[in-house]
Amino acid sequence: MKHTLTPARSASLRQTRWQPHVLALNAPAALRPWLTEDGSLTARLKAHSSSFRVQCLHQQTALCLNDEAASIGMHRAGRVWEREVLLRCDNTPVVFAHTVVPMSATASDWPLFSALGERSLGTTLFGDPQVRRGELEFARLRAGHPLAQRARKALALDDRAGADELILYARRCLYRRRQGSLLVTEVFLPSVLALLPQQADK
Repeated sequence: MKHTLTPARSASLRQTRWQPHVLALNAPAALRPWLTEDGSLTARLKAHSSSFRVQCLHQQTALCLNDEAASIGMHRAGRVWEREVLLRCDNTPVVFAHTVVPMSATASDWPLFSALGERSLGTTLFGDPQVRRGELEFARLRAGHPLAQRARKALALDDRAGADELILYARRCLYRRRQGSLLVTEVFLPSVLALLPQQADK
């Protein structure tokens, strides 16, 4: 028998409640250090791999998600600049990252954003003394959430058994520079748990 989702149930799967503390997620213990990393995630990933790269999926105008509009100062979901990438360690995708910037932001607010290409946004943010970082928020993304769907699509997981039941853990943070705001959401893929610290060359 095929079950049909009511509109209210369908909408609930597309949204999530962002929490101020990671313990509210009941995330795997091994994942918590990744979720709560205060420094640059890029630097941490580099320290856990012999090669790191950013695969840019797209950078374009798009509608922001309902659960991120208020965070970037919008009364309702509207058009933003959107960037989505996969962060790869030793060519294995380990994080799906989604960034939105309000259309009101200017080139002086985020001077390098439009020309990032496959460079790391995190390196740019943590290397700029004018950038102010907000508090981390955490969430469990069920399969119906747009970012979970996009991550699965980027990984070609849509048709695999059990993909509909996959729960992904994510964090997000608001950054400000001059008059501009920028919201970065990082969705951690199960493969990140297999990463091990690289030993420094002797």
